[in-house]
Amino acid sequence: MNTQILSEYLDYLEVEKGLAQNTIEAYERDLNDFLNFSDNVELNNIKRTNINSYIRNLHEQKYSPTSIMRKIASLRGFFKWANANEIISANPALTLEQPKIPKRLPKVMSLSEIEDILNRDLTKLERVIIELLYGCGLRVSELTNMNINDFDLNGKYLQCTGKGSKDRVVPLGKKACEAIKNYLPEREFLVLKFNLTTKRLLIDEKGKNVTRQQVYTFIHEQGKRLHKAISPHTLRHSFATHLIENGADLRVVQELLGHSDVSTTQLYTHISKKRLKEVYFAINNGI
Repeated sequence: MNTQILSEYLDYLEVEKGLAQNTIEAYERDLNDFLNFSDNVELNNIKRTNINSYIRNLHEQKYSPTSIMRKIASLRGFFKWANANEIISANPALTLEQPKIPKRLPKVMSLSEIEDILNRDLTKLERVIIELLYGCGLRVSELTNMNINDFDLNGKYLQCTGKGSKDRVVPLGKKACEAIKNYLPEREFLVLKFNLTTKRLLIDEKGKNVTRQQVYTFIHEQGKRLHKAISPHTLRHSFATHLIENGADLRVVQELLGHSDVSTTQLYTHISKKRLKEVYFAINNGI
């Protein structure tokens, strides 16, 4: 019975909430973990004490505050839905509070570090990856899901689908346009060579769609040469921070990043202040 209800909830997240597949899979793992911990007690018999025991067990297993917060969010969403659909008579997670965790400023690269990567002997595909992650501030999933008809080189813009299936339009800079333009003949060669029907923009040398893991591995390798641990999201953070440091309006950056709440974008103003202090003290300590 619990398995059937969970399946219906996951369908609800996909169809009505429009969540990404990776997010839905994370919800599924979290909820299955809880149900297994509770020995698959019927949902209507689950009490707040069951949830408290589960959370206590997570702490005992040394889960990070971020992981616990996500698991609690999964439980709150699921039981709220189950109660609203009269699957359970009362919501045991109704007063469940999220643990407060300190906000950590994301890592940001300097302009010189970005230039260092771009000045390397990159393949045409690798250059497109860097230009779209940094030059457009795309998430890695937005990058790997981009189709061949999602951009306009004449109009100098691209359209991507972000979290919650929200579409947004992002300007394409000169370097990004050049990178795509130089890569397209190579892509066309691969399409003909492997007789492909894929609409994905990014194709590797084996004729396969470029995956998130391939992008992560490539960016990680670039970071190792800088002696810095970076990910695709580091380039997105850097894109936003550099825009704000150069006077971009916060609301504009919010639109470019696809943030639903401007408070998320405000984090980058804190990064800029922190970097300003670092530069100031570095200069003064060197005098």
